[in-house]
Amino acid sequence: MMKTTSHLSAVHRILLILSGLTLVAVIFLPIWRIELDAAQYPEGLELQIYSNKLAGQVDIINGLNHYIGMKTLHAEDFIEFTVLPYIILFFALAFLLTGFVQNRKLLYGLFFCFLLFGVAALVDFYIWEYNYGHQLDPSAPIKVPGMSYQPPLIGYKQLLNFGAYSIPDIGGWIFILCGIILAFCTVREWQNNKTLKLKSYEKL
Repeated sequence: MMKTTSHLSAVHRILLILSGLTLVAVIFLPIWRIELDAAQYPEGLELQIYSNKLAGQVDIINGLNHYIGMKTLHAEDFIEFTVLPYIILFFALAFLLTGFVQNRKLLYGLFFCFLLFGVAALVDFYIWEYNYGHQLDPSAPIKVPGMSYQPPLIGYKQLLNFGAYSIPDIGGWIFILCGIILAFCTVREWQNNKTLKLKSYEKL
C-alpha cells in the first residue's frame, strides 16, 4: 500500500517562502493608487495608498474636495492604516511558516484566510469610496444636483471634468501575485494528494 504524505513538494515550498519574503516589502510600498486627469491639471494628480499612510498630491486633492463638499483625506482618520501593516506581516510570516513546516492542511488554511482577507479588503475599500463620494457637505461652494463623486473600485470613471483611474500600485500587484502563487500551490497540492490517494487505493 502506497503511503500518502502531508508534506509539500520542494517547488511549492520554495514558492511559498519567496512569497513570504516578498510580502514584507508590501508594508513599505504603495498598494493602490487613484489618478485624476483634467484639462486644468495636464500633468495629472495622484493619490497613493500605502499600508499605513497616504501619499501623492493629497493637499491639492483635499483643496479640490472642499469645493464640492467631499471630506478631506487624513491618514489618522482610517483605522485600516493602524492594522494593515500587521495583517500583511502576519501573512508574510504565515507564508514562511507554511513553507518551512510543509503541512498541506496549513496551506489550505492559509489559502482560505488569504482569500477571505482579499474579499474583505475590497468590500472595505468599496464602502470607503461610497461614503467618500456620497456623503457631501450641503454647504459646499459647488453643488451639482444628483451628482456623487465615488471613485471607481478599479478601472476608469468620469467625475465631472475629471477622469478617475483606480488601479493597484506595485505593492498591490505583489500582493495579487502572491495570492496567485498561493492558489497555484494549493490546487497543485490538492491534485497531488488526490492522485496519491487513488494510487494507494489501487494497490489495495
